[in-house]
Amino acid sequence: MIQGATNTPKKIRLSKSCLSIAEKQAVMSVLDREYLGMGQEVQRFEKDLSDFFTRPVTCVVNGTAALQLALQACGIGFGDEVVLPSLTYVASFQAVSAIGATPIACDVDEKTYVLDWCDAEKRLTSRTKAIMPVHYSGGVGDLVGVYDFAKKHNLRVIEDAAHAFGSLYRGKRVGSFGDIVCFSFDGIKNITSGEGGCIVTDDLKILKKIQDARLLGVERDSEKRYKGERSWSFDVTAQGWRYHMSNIMAAIGIEQLKRFSELSARRQSLARYYDDLLKGHPLIKTIPHDFTSIVPHIYVIQIKKGNNRDCIQAKLLEDGIETGIHYQPNHELSFYYHENIQPLPITDSISKQILTLPLHPDLKQEDVERVCESLKKNLREF
Repeated sequence: MIQGATNTPKKIRLSKSCLSIAEKQAVMSVLDREYLGMGQEVQRFEKDLSDFFTRPVTCVVNGTAALQLALQACGIGFGDEVVLPSLTYVASFQAVSAIGATPIACDVDEKTYVLDWCDAEKRLTSRTKAIMPVHYSGGVGDLVGVYDFAKKHNLRVIEDAAHAFGSLYRGKRVGSFGDIVCFSFDGIKNITSGEGGCIVTDDLKILKKIQDARLLGVERDSEKRYKGERSWSFDVTAQGWRYHMSNIMAAIGIEQLKRFSELSARRQSLARYYDDLLKGHPLIKTIPHDFTSIVPHIYVIQIKKGNNRDCIQAKLLEDGIETGIHYQPNHELSFYYHENIQPLPITDSISKQILTLPLHPDLKQEDVERVCESLKKNLREF
């Protein structure tokens, strides 16, 4: 045996950025040109995304900023309410509270873990101005029902599609239709720009407001930035933020978008393999996705012996396997908790049982096998 060698298996990461030499060369090109802020790469990435979605796109610094700016552009603010699922990352709630509105936690569907609009209807008030469905793990649930619900109650729909880049709904690409759709391009999403996000909508008035707001409210500054120029004489008529995307981010995103068919096919193949290996297990419930149309950002299971979830997670880590929990419900967080909240029984139940297994394009089939073998072994012990 070689001195210093161990039998410890390599750690299987829950998620990771998956980059090629093309992304690295694109970043070096930006660095060599020494124009790192918002410029021609951002404009090109927006055009490429617009071609992808066949709709206008504006890029921003991250997915949370995309949600916040979309809400603000719709005129939502202090005294208003936005209904959204409690089972989401805190970013969705923070985007609402950042503009002074109140996020109203709703329950989720017990099969798909996406917003239950029937439950949301019970929580409407005269102050409700928008609904924010969150496309959990890449699935979108009953999106037609959401839009019918929104039309009935005169609400804007702002889709948090951070998990669903590339997913199809009824044969149409998520983002290619609907009111306002927001995506995230952080380091582990279906495509990444390191950080970043975008807003997709046909509402050009909304996009114009977002374009100004991402640059501190400086009106019509985007056109100057694309040319490597600045506005030295300008007006500001609304609250703005420093939320623009940089050329470095966009350079990565441009190359990732070129690789999307490869990256998405890999995610779908791995998720199908998980389904095959876990199918029929008495203690494991999977989300019923069609991975020919869904591009999964994460792969989530429900452990039916929910009180053992944390023990299982610890045992998997001992076996060198990272897992996650998506998510701790937001209505449990101190900042968003209040005593009078209506019960969320499904969220409260499944949040104690869900476990996210490793998924990223660099994962190998033998890694998936090892994860499933360890999971089944440890489930037998509890």
